[in-house]
Amino acid sequence: MPFLAEIYLPEIKTDVVTTSLWSHLLTVGGVLLALFALARLLGERRQPGNTLAWLMAIILVPYVGVPLYLIFGGRKIRRLAARKRRIRLPVPPEARASAATLAHPVSQSISTNGAGEPVGGNRVRLLRDGEDAFAELERCILAAKHTIHIATFILGRDPTGRRIVQLLARRAREGVKVRLQLDALGCLFSSRRFVDPLRRAGGEVATFLPVIPLTSRGSANLRNHRKIAVFDHAVAIVGGHNLAREYLGPQPWRKRWTDLGAVIEGPAAAQLDDVFLADWTFATGSPVEPETLAPAPDFTADPSATSELQVVASGPDVTGDPLYEGLLAMIQEAKQSIWIVTPYFIPDEVLLRSLVVKARAGRDVTLILPARSNHPVTDLARRAYLRQLVRAGARVLAYQPRMLHAKTVIVDDALGLIGSANVDMRSLFVNFEIGVMLHSGADVHALRRWAGELARHSQPVLLGDLKRRRFPANLLEDLSRLLTPLL
Repeated sequence: MPFLAEIYLPEIKTDVVTTSLWSHLLTVGGVLLALFALARLLGERRQPGNTLAWLMAIILVPYVGVPLYLIFGGRKIRRLAARKRRIRLPVPPEARASAATLAHPVSQSISTNGAGEPVGGNRVRLLRDGEDAFAELERCILAAKHTIHIATFILGRDPTGRRIVQLLARRAREGVKVRLQLDALGCLFSSRRFVDPLRRAGGEVATFLPVIPLTSRGSANLRNHRKIAVFDHAVAIVGGHNLAREYLGPQPWRKRWTDLGAVIEGPAAAQLDDVFLADWTFATGSPVEPETLAPAPDFTADPSATSELQVVASGPDVTGDPLYEGLLAMIQEAKQSIWIVTPYFIPDEVLLRSLVVKARAGRDVTLILPARSNHPVTDLARRAYLRQLVRAGARVLAYQPRMLHAKTVIVDDALGLIGSANVDMRSLFVNFEIGVMLHSGADVHALRRWAGELARHSQPVLLGDLKRRRFPANLLEDLSRLLTPLL
């Protein structure tokens, strides 16, 4: 035994020393990575709650928090913004909005934060349900003469998604230039063979910021949530509808969500096409050839097109946060009423306090949410914010018939905002989003009537409905709220 101990003891000592050395190197490496992540986190312009959540994850569980932050934590990626074509939304002289609209504090706040100026000479029609939205999309696809540009967060592997791919492939075979842009995460299972019929017909498909494998172009957290369809640089469809059965389809479906979109004709549609082309250039890595684009349309021929609109692109490729700043300006400028329709309500502290102040000042603050959304964690997290609003005198309405996916804000029946962004921190500070501000009375009144129809199918949420519950339900609510800045 002593002889065997003499043989194996040096090997055991060597193994111990090697293990200790590797442990020391891993510890040092972990500390350096944590310091790097903390420096990057504190150097970004973030909301305090978001910063605190990531700080806790990095400091308390660094071996989990640091990799997660490096993969998912990016918000404004400077290299991405520098490489991505800046979104420029030129305004033809004949399409300039009125002096009153240009001078409005809300439009100025949006313009100075990286979005375009309002433009006149447009026509707008709301798409109030999924059947209307599908019919309009199909009509525009079949009517296009030169180009079809569509960007979506979700393309469903279902009858709706299949029908749209078939229509696009048909138009591509007929010589129309078709470009379909899909978010890599939202279309994880529909961006390959599912869209091969379009590729074989001569259409193009681009995937935005692939997540498998992770690329070095940005964070996997940065998703393109914009829903844009533009035809011949002249007609556009925007809103909350993804291209899946839950959102739209040719026939009514009892499980279809309530959503909202708009078809826009005029200079604002051309601006939305410019947003699409900037995204497409980044996703494909090459600029679009000018000869493949539709000729510039003449927007001066229709004197009945009187709608004034402001296209608001927001995301990591925009210098500021124009959607957030515009929403905040709308609330702070409100003199009579603020109506907000959103599927998820996770505001930051400034947005929440602004709504509370307006409610206490006697303004009509109305928030319409789904009674139960498709994300239970957000339903738990929103309870604390809703309690504060109800205590302040705001009216919270729970939409009963089905899931509510529409996103809109209406202020004083004079300003309206529609688009792809939810009232949560992911939409307002992380995602690539698109919105359209309505500055014309007739358009805003139509939007307000639609919201009134939602209210008639909703039930008031009372303070008793939001009271703190017993353990463990109250613990789950607190944990959900803690996690929301990371969602």
